[in-house]
Amino acid sequence: MALELIPIGTFLAVLTNQVIKTAQAAKDIIIEKDSFKVLSKHLFDIESLLKALQLNELTDSPAVRLALESLEADVEKANNLVEKYKKRSRFYLLLKCRHIVNEVQEVTRNIGRSLASVPLASTEVLSGISDQVNRLQNEMQRVELEASHSQLQILDKLNQGLIDHKLDQGFANDMLEEIAKAVGVPVEHSEISKELASFRKEKEEASNRKERAEVLFLEQVIELLSQADAARDYEEVRKQYFQRLQVIERYDAGEDYISSLNPFVCPITMTVMVDPVSLCTGTTCERAAIEAWFDRGKRTDPETGEVLEDTSLRSNLPLRKSIQEWRELNHCLKIRCCREKLLSGVDSSEDEALSQMQDLMRESSVNKDWISIGGLTDIIVSILGTSRNKYVKKKILVTLKQVVEGHARNKEKVIDYEGWDHIVPCLGRDSSISKAAVELLYELLQDRSGWNVSVCRKLSQQCSGILFLVTLLKGTVRESAEYAEKILQKLFDIDEENICRAAKSGWYKPLVDRIIQGSESSRMLMVKALVNMELVDSNLELLGKEGIIPPLLDMVTSGNFQSKELSLSVLVKLSIVCANKELIAAAGGIPLILQLMFSTHVRSIIIVKCSEILEKLSSDDDGIKFLVDENGDQLDLEQIINNLLGLHQNIKSSHNVRRPALRALLRICKSEAGLVKTAVLKADGVSIVLPLLDDSDPEIRETAINLLFLFSHHEPEGVVDYLLKPKRLEALVGYLVNDDKSDVQMAAAGLLANLPKSELTLTMKLIDMDGLDAIIHILNSGTIEAKENALSALFRFTDPANLESQRIVVKKGVYPLLVNFVRVGSVTAKARAAALIGTLSASTPKLTVVSKSTGCWCFWLSQVNLCSAHGGICSESTTFCLLKANALPDLVKLLHGQVHATAYEAIQTLTTLVAEGCPQRGVNVLHEADAIKHILDILNWGTDSLKEEALGLLEKVFMTKEMVEIYGSTTRLLLVGMTGRNVHDDSSLGSKAARVLSRIERYSRSSTSLLPGLFG
Repeated sequence: MALELIPIGTFLAVLTNQVIKTAQAAKDIIIEKDSFKVLSKHLFDIESLLKALQLNELTDSPAVRLALESLEADVEKANNLVEKYKKRSRFYLLLKCRHIVNEVQEVTRNIGRSLASVPLASTEVLSGISDQVNRLQNEMQRVELEASHSQLQILDKLNQGLIDHKLDQGFANDMLEEIAKAVGVPVEHSEISKELASFRKEKEEASNRKERAEVLFLEQVIELLSQADAARDYEEVRKQYFQRLQVIERYDAGEDYISSLNPFVCPITMTVMVDPVSLCTGTTCERAAIEAWFDRGKRTDPETGEVLEDTSLRSNLPLRKSIQEWRELNHCLKIRCCREKLLSGVDSSEDEALSQMQDLMRESSVNKDWISIGGLTDIIVSILGTSRNKYVKKKILVTLKQVVEGHARNKEKVIDYEGWDHIVPCLGRDSSISKAAVELLYELLQDRSGWNVSVCRKLSQQCSGILFLVTLLKGTVRESAEYAEKILQKLFDIDEENICRAAKSGWYKPLVDRIIQGSESSRMLMVKALVNMELVDSNLELLGKEGIIPPLLDMVTSGNFQSKELSLSVLVKLSIVCANKELIAAAGGIPLILQLMFSTHVRSIIIVKCSEILEKLSSDDDGIKFLVDENGDQLDLEQIINNLLGLHQNIKSSHNVRRPALRALLRICKSEAGLVKTAVLKADGVSIVLPLLDDSDPEIRETAINLLFLFSHHEPEGVVDYLLKPKRLEALVGYLVNDDKSDVQMAAAGLLANLPKSELTLTMKLIDMDGLDAIIHILNSGTIEAKENALSALFRFTDPANLESQRIVVKKGVYPLLVNFVRVGSVTAKARAAALIGTLSASTPKLTVVSKSTGCWCFWLSQVNLCSAHGGICSESTTFCLLKANALPDLVKLLHGQVHATAYEAIQTLTTLVAEGCPQRGVNVLHEADAIKHILDILNWGTDSLKEEALGLLEKVFMTKEMVEIYGSTTRLLLVGMTGRNVHDDSSLGSKAARVLSRIERYSRSSTSLLPGLFG
């Protein structure tokens, strides 16, 4: 039926349906989707206008029909265009993207022009929609479409590669992956094979259309993409290898090369051709060589010299195929030869085989498959695990990287064939091997889309892998460190547990970063890992430097119960290190910890952790150093001490709380004497700590002893009363003999030393309970500090008022110990030992029996060895005589050591030799021992108190004229100066010096003299 006979309404309905169909189809096109979407949108807009025309009963006229027929024809062209590209190869469509865009643009503009020709303005009924039509037709006629920028980039890259004759597998893999991704085809062999088959049909159709240029272009693209791994049919490759292997079986095992045929050689380069092309004369040359020949202006046949009428080139595909077969046979020969060399076990042969393998892979990408099919990959992986040759190991790693580079199947093979077990240990070898190993590892972890997550997970299961990677990261080889960091970061993204493993290997920054910036679950995981990690001081300090402390304190402040517990547990560890203590204090952590510790509404485990932190903060003699706020201002120490003592009054406080809290209190009090006073006098510390001696926990009892030692300086009476109760003293003696705890032993001895010596009951009870034996045991085997305290405790047993206890002390062999301490002890021990000898020597005059002068005197004198100092019968055991104990030489040595403490005690002890009623004997002994000269020297270097002691002894010395004659002039010079300096001084030093000087002057004017040696 003629179109003029069809009603205009029916015509519009048919046209509308056609528009809808085309618009819908255009919307579903995959390639150049944006361009087809523009067309589809405009068609849908036209649909709405056509429907409006139907509803308003468009008036029929020849002009209207002509315009609609033109519109129908253009819509039909659009539909044909859509159908044309609807089922074509997607690879082909991408290559034609520029052409497709131009076609869509042209058909869109044509439809716009047809739409503009519809005469709507002349129709009054339809004049209302004329503006819409004008706008739409104007948009369509002006439409400017462009191909996708990303697709154009791919196309340009492909074209440039073809121009540059890039036919290597790496480029093929890249191009195939980019094209497939752009058109939405999965990079899988089955899908790629289908797409390439469809692509080949496009080439055949182009050939049928006699489009030679397009056929050539499509051939080049197909050849390139067919080189890619995903395009290659592995079974065909395998089949081809074994076919070639069958052919070379007729060659001897030693042969590794088949000579080339003459036609294979390019007449220009004289080398075997790769891309042979034929000239019009029939001569075949290498494409690149003949193109360069022409570029130099030559137009002759390189072989015959004949002038060329036609310089066009034709690919010589049969020859190319023959050359390829020849190459493949040689490749198979080399692979067979390599296998023999690798199995020889000779390092040089293995090295040669590896070089040949590398050459094979450079020559052809298919050799990667053939090397693997021929078993070489498995062999070199095995050699990697057994070889001791560093150079061979490194070369295997480099070769393996070449084998697996861009080759998914070979990667799987290496990984599955014990590859991990041999490659990962190489990460820990010397720098050259580890560098090759980490580069290979990085390649194994990659796939076409980036990281191979499943393989990364497999690496995570290698217990030593992360350790080696962290070691490389911290090493000096920059390239190795960069690869190691990339791998580690990916492992972290896959599984956060790997961050914890890296931290265990010594790389803490990722873990700290997660605690600072991670999610709540991440932070908890990281902190849990730190709680369970064994960390040395250097690790802990590094964590502090990485900034872990502020986020941990944030978790303590705002976290839930578990968050608080875990973060506090980590802070306990961190606070071992002094640098971290400073960081905790600077971050304002101390007030927070104390607030939680002394809170009544906090779970006990939180209080335990806070107590442990406070203990660590005060350890290593730091005491109160870190008990400050964020500004460095000292906290209220009195309040802290009150609260610490209060914890021990609370019956609900567990041992886990009280142990660290008590140790913290001890260290705080040790740091400053004033704080001990605070604890004793203001906080009633003695009454709180004394009951802890009966605690069931041994650590609490031992710490309590240390605290009581400090407290006993200020309030010893309460301690005495407590110790006199049943079983208390036995416990104290037990601490004295506990060699395993030297600090407790020292404190127990010090506690005894500080108790009032007037408590004779306590002294005798201690003797009865072997307390004296325990002190002597410390003198023999204790630490220096314990020995010093034991010497102080010994004073209560050597009191001259208690001869009985003195006898017991001497009987137990203490005297030689004291003399030895004077000789070789510490300064404190020497001073205390000298003083103890003095307390014993003070009793000697009372215990010495002096015979009266009789007629038998001379006879008796000749029979008995009388003491030169005491004039009677003396001994160490009966009269405690220091001369008989051989203490005098060592005491005299203390005088010229210029140590005030020891010299002071030595003078006091030597003074006991000079009896008040009869000083001559003792003075003579001091003179013979050369003691007086050293006493005089003290007047030059001693302190005022020491000089006073020296002057006190000299006053007794100069009671004899003989001593004045010997020492008078020297002493006079010293004393005149002293009295001159102190003429306006009322000090005892000046008055003593004046008395001694007066005595010297008096004896200088006297003519009376005792006979020298009379009392010797």
